[in-house]
Amino acid sequence: MPSRQLNLLGQPSALVKSNLYFRKEKMKTIIRNPTIVTASDTFIADVLIDNETISAVGVELDVRDATIVDGEGKYLLPGGIDVHTHLDMPFGGTKTCDDFYTGHVAAAFGGTTTHIDFAIQPKGGGLKDALNIWHEKARDKAVIDYGFHVIVTELNDQVLAEIAELPAQGVTSIKMFMAYKGILQVDDDTLFKAFEMCRDVGVLPMVHAENGCAIDVLVKHELAKGHSDPIYHALSRPAKLEGEATGRAIALAEVAGSPLFIVHMTCEESLGQLRAAQDRGAKIYGESCTHYMFFTLHDLDRPDFEGAKWVCSPPFREKKDQEAIWKALRNGTLSVVSTDHCAFKFDGQKSLGRDDFSKIPNGVPGIEERMMVMHQGGVNDNRFSLNQLVALTATNPARLFGLEGRKGSIAAGYDADLVLWDFKAHATLSKENLHSAVDYTLYEGHVVKGVPQKVWVRGELVVDGETFLGQPGNGKFQPRKVFEV
Repeated sequence: MPSRQLNLLGQPSALVKSNLYFRKEKMKTIIRNPTIVTASDTFIADVLIDNETISAVGVELDVRDATIVDGEGKYLLPGGIDVHTHLDMPFGGTKTCDDFYTGHVAAAFGGTTTHIDFAIQPKGGGLKDALNIWHEKARDKAVIDYGFHVIVTELNDQVLAEIAELPAQGVTSIKMFMAYKGILQVDDDTLFKAFEMCRDVGVLPMVHAENGCAIDVLVKHELAKGHSDPIYHALSRPAKLEGEATGRAIALAEVAGSPLFIVHMTCEESLGQLRAAQDRGAKIYGESCTHYMFFTLHDLDRPDFEGAKWVCSPPFREKKDQEAIWKALRNGTLSVVSTDHCAFKFDGQKSLGRDDFSKIPNGVPGIEERMMVMHQGGVNDNRFSLNQLVALTATNPARLFGLEGRKGSIAAGYDADLVLWDFKAHATLSKENLHSAVDYTLYEGHVVKGVPQKVWVRGELVVDGETFLGQPGNGKFQPRKVFEV
C-alpha cells in the first residue's frame, strides 16, 4: 500500500477558506453498478446522490448532468459509524494526540463517516458544561459527522435533571465508569439513580464494567512488589473483575427497568453475563473493540517497553477470549464493533509510565484500521458475512444510538454516507500509510485484502484513492433520537 500523502486541499489552513474549489455547489453523482451491501441484502444497482442524500437506488438510473462513478466490480457499503472514540481528551496529565481534524482524516480514510465521542463532565461542573467544551473542540475542524455521549462523573439533583434535558440537545446516551477509582469511577448509588432517570427520558446508559476498587488494590500490590512493566497492567485487571462488574451493572439495570449498553467487552466472563441477560429478555446490549480480536495480553510483555503500546482498559485477554468475542459477534450477542480510539504517542506520552505501569496513559489507536481489519478477520477469514460486517460497523450503531433512518444503510432518503470498497485490493498496514497523529499502529505489517477506494460524507467526496478532499468544518453535529429499541 503506497504512502498516502495529504494534498493541500486537506489542510486546515487559511488557504482552505479562500480556495474557490470549496465554493462550488455539490452536483448530482451516480455510482454505476456497484454491489450494494446492507445489513440484510446484497444486490447490484445504481445509487443517485443529490446534494447530501441518496435520492434513488435502482437499475440503469438515467439522470442528466450527473457525475458518473464506475462502481462495477466493487462493493458499496454504508459509511461506518464508530460509537466509541476519544478525541482531544485529557487523561493522566496529557491528552489524546488526535483532535477532531486528524482523527477525522484517519476515520475517513478507513471508511468511517460518523462517530460519537465522549464529553466528560468536569469536576464541579454539569453536563451542559461538558457538551460546551466538546462542541468547541470540534468547531471548524470536523470533516466527518459526529455526535456526543456524556460521561457522568458526579451525580446530584442538578445533574439528574440535566440527564432529562439531554435529548433536547440531541444527546441520547450517557456513560459511567465502574473503574478508575478516584478519577472517573462512580458508585452503585449513582449507577442506579442514573439508570432510573435514563429509563424515564429515553436515554441509553453505557458502562465501563470493571471492579475499580479491587483493581486499585491489585495495582498497589504489584507496585509494592517492584513490578513496573506494562504486562502488570493486564495482570492487575483480571477478567473475573470485568465479569463481576458486568453482572452487577446488568442486575442494577434490570431492577431499574432500564436498557444498558456495555462498552468494550473483552472476555468469556462478561460475555456470559450479557448472553444470560439477553436470554431473560432484558434490553442489554454489548460492544467489543477491534483490537481485542487481534492481540492478547502477551503483547504487553514485549521487550524494551514496547508493550506499553498495548496498554488500555479493560486490558487484552487470552486466545480463548478472542474466540468468545468472534462467536458473540457471529451469533448476535454483541451488537457493535467500535474502536475505543484513544491515541497516545509512544514517545512522550506512553513513556510517562516507563518506570510505573500505572502511569502509562490508557488507550490504543484504531479509528482508521477498524473496517479493514474487521473485513479481513471477519469476512475474508469466514467468521461472518459481509452483511454482518455492515450490521456491526454501521447499521446496529445507527439503530442503537438514534441515527436510524438517516445513517447506517443505503436507501433513498438516507444521508449519502458511502464507501466504495475495493475487495480485491491488498494493503500492508503501517504507520507510514495511515493518518492518525499517533506514532505507531498496533497492526504494523498486517496484510488486509479489501480497502476503501472512495468515501462520501453526506454526498461530499472526502477520500479519493490516496487523496484527501475533505473540508475542515464541513462535518456536522448529529442530533440523535431517543432510545426506543
